[in-house]
Order: sequence, then C-alpha cells, then structure tokens
Amino acid sequence: MRLLQQKILQEGKVLSDSVLKVDSFLNHQVDPILMKEIGKEFANRFKEVPVTKILTIESSGIAPSVMAGLYMDVPVIFARKRKSLTLTENLLTSSVYSFTKNESNEISVSNNFLQENDHVLIIDDFLANGEAAQGLINIVKQAGANVSGIGIVIEKAFQDGGEKLRLQGYKVESLARIQSLANKQVTFIREREEALK
Repeated sequence: MRLLQQKILQEGKVLSDSVLKVDSFLNHQVDPILMKEIGKEFANRFKEVPVTKILTIESSGIAPSVMAGLYMDVPVIFARKRKSLTLTENLLTSSVYSFTKNESNEISVSNNFLQENDHVLIIDDFLANGEAAQGLINIVKQAGANVSGIGIVIEKAFQDGGEKLRLQGYKVESLARIQSLANKQVTFIREREEALK
C-alpha cells in the first residue's frame, strides 16, 4: 500500500535493525485519514472470504480494525491486556509474549462475543515473530470459531512470524512488508516481487 509506505518513510523512525517507531500515526497519535484508507484496503483484500467479526489486541490494533469494521459492516472485538473489574467471567484467554516490551501478557476476550459460527478476521498493527497473531488464533479456536484471515498493517518480513502463519495455511495480508531496517533505512519488499512468488 503505497500511501502507508510513504507515511513510514516520512515519519517512521528506525531505532535499530529490528525496531521501527511509528508513534506519530499508528501507535500513539493516530492519523484517521490514513486509518480510513487502511480500513478500506483490508475490506478489499478480504472481500472474497466470509467475515462476521474482527478481532484485535488493545491498543494499537483498534484504530485500523474499527475502520475495517466500518467498511465490512461487522463488529470489532479487542482482546484486553489488562485485568478489568467488569470482565471476569466466561473469558477466553491466551498468553502473548512481546519482544518489544520484553514481557508476557495474558490477553482475554469475553466468550459472549465469539461464537462457533463466527468467521473472524484478525487485524494487528505489527507482525514480527507472530506471537500476538498466534495468541488471537488461540482465542478464536477456543471459541470454536474460524479464522478467515490475518490483516497486518506493517510486517517485518525479515522476522519469521509471517512465514510461520502462511505455512500454517492462513491468508495473511500485510499492507507494508519491510525487508530490512539495516543502516537506519527502511527497505520494503516490492509488490511486484510479491506477485511473482
């Protein structure tokens, strides 16, 4: 997605060979116009598969998921990372390790919102090692629902999360695939190269 790539090049900050900071438009401050286009793109990329719910993790996955939900006309559920006084019963839970924060979180979703007949599109802001996506897949499976696909805003293709998910047979659509962050430069995998695979 060219618009997203341009935004990453203009405003993203490469902190290391494995860390890209995009807090000016995605994970702290949100660019609603870009999120609208991201939502439209996800809706387009998953139009061929049944989707009845979108599932993400708080908090950075919420904005792109809500926009996709708007275009797809389906509810959006977000897994909570923190305990809630109002969310205590009938929980679907999974443990997710964050390499960025170097900590594990138990994520949870009320099973009132996921049923066996649901077709769930998982959306997240980043895909690196695939821990968050695997945690969300685990929650969908606990509910007996189906994973329709996985939508990712930014994939670090030099890490193995995307490959693992694709090898498991999941339809993974990443709007920007980063080949490298070496030498403080963002290098994308070109869409033409992708099409040839």
